[in-house]
Amino acid sequence: MIAALPMYDRAETFAANDILWTLTRQELGFGPSNLTRNGDLWEHWLSPNLVLAQTCNLPFRLRLHGKVQLVGSPDYRLPGCPPGYYNSVMIARADDPRPLPDLLRARVLINQNHSQSGFAALWFQAADLGISPNITGETGGHVNSAQAVARGLGDLAALDAMSWRLIKRHDPNAASLREVARTHPTPATPYITSLRQDPRVIRTALQRAIANLDQDARKAISLHALCTLKESAYLDLPTPPSVQFAQVNAS
Repeated sequence: MIAALPMYDRAETFAANDILWTLTRQELGFGPSNLTRNGDLWEHWLSPNLVLAQTCNLPFRLRLHGKVQLVGSPDYRLPGCPPGYYNSVMIARADDPRPLPDLLRARVLINQNHSQSGFAALWFQAADLGISPNITGETGGHVNSAQAVARGLGDLAALDAMSWRLIKRHDPNAASLREVARTHPTPATPYITSLRQDPRVIRTALQRAIANLDQDARKAISLHALCTLKESAYLDLPTPPSVQFAQVNAS
């Protein structure tokens, strides 16, 4: 069996995510003893042995819908977002005063071309401004995008608001970055389970686990509730073009 919580799993949140899974497993009465942190995410998400995982908004509607079941949407109490939603933060270097339209025409970095928060949200925010963003590279992750902009390898990137919250807490390079704008909210990174599981059982266990988080764990992962959104909230969102971009090494 597999349980994986990769979306906001970093050294500073490992312990809190472990607690969340332990509490969930206790409520379920079954499941793997430990979270899976190695291997291919797509294999985890699509495994018939998946008990619980968290994925991204865009992969859910592009490749996972119909092959997994939606459990629920996390409430991180993000600014400007209703419960169960998140948005993206456009970041640039603190010493770069250019407004968003100019930055979209400069060197734009995305994390992955199948990311809602790092690519799709940016793409459609630019479209609202009548701009085709000049995307010059793909970094592989939100932390990498922040590092790349801080190092001058790009001028603008979109980070999901929860990732940005953690970057501001834990990453020294956050001090050299500024928030330029925020995108419109969309449903947050969903929890999923395999077609073999009863999503109602998984949902109830996860809800109870979230309610039983101690103060330190809750603060570490900013997780306050599990919301039940309709699948259409994810599926009805527009999809950006499928484009390949050059890889950018931010390390």
